[in-house]
Amino acid sequence: MKTVYFLFFISLLFFSCGQPDNQVHQIETHLSTQPFEHFFDALSQQCGNAYPGGLTLEPPGDEMLTGTELLIVHFRECDENRLKMPFHIELEDEQDWDRSRTWIFTRHEDGLEIRHDHRKPDGSEDEFTMYGGFTVGEGTTIRQEFKSVERTEEMGYFRGWRIEIKPGVRYTYGTIRDTTWSWRVDFDLTEPLDEVPPPPWGH
Repeated sequence: MKTVYFLFFISLLFFSCGQPDNQVHQIETHLSTQPFEHFFDALSQQCGNAYPGGLTLEPPGDEMLTGTELLIVHFRECDENRLKMPFHIELEDEQDWDRSRTWIFTRHEDGLEIRHDHRKPDGSEDEFTMYGGFTVGEGTTIRQEFKSVERTEEMGYFRGWRIEIKPGVRYTYGTIRDTTWSWRVDFDLTEPLDEVPPPPWGH
C-alpha cells in the first residue's frame, strides 16, 4: 500500500511540474471551487441586463402582487464579491412603478449572504430593511437557500429564501417554509430588455 501512495505522489508531482503555472492554478481553482461560487458567477454573468418576469406563486391572503403586473429584475451593480439587483414592480392602477426593493448578494469565503434593501420614495431607509441571511448546506450551481434565523426560531421550522439561476433560461426568487415554496417570482432570461429601468429609490 505504501508503494501505491508513493507512486501516486510521484505521478502528481510529475504532472504538476510538467504543467505551466497558469494551468496548475486553473486545476487548483477548479478543485477548490464550491457550488456557491459557480452560482454567484452565474448571477454575475447577467450584469448590466434587465429582464421581465411575473408572479408564479403567492400564499392565500397575500396581496402584495395581483399576478398581472410586470416585474423587472435589473442586475445593476456588480463587483467581485457583491451584486445589487433592484426589483421593480409595476403599479397598474397608478401607471407608475414601485422601485423600493433591491436584492443584495455578497460572497464570503464560506458561502453567500442575501440582504433586502428597502427604501421610501424619497430615498430614505424603510422601517423594515436589510433583513436576510446566509446560505445553508452546500446547495448547487443553480440553487442556493438562505436561512432567516429569526423567522426559523419564531416558527420552529425552516424559513428563508430560495434562489435559482439558469443562465439563458430563468432567474427565480422566492421564500420557502420548510422545503416548500411559499412565494415565488420568475424572470425570463432568454433575452434582456432593450431599455434598463431607472435607479431604484435611494440609489
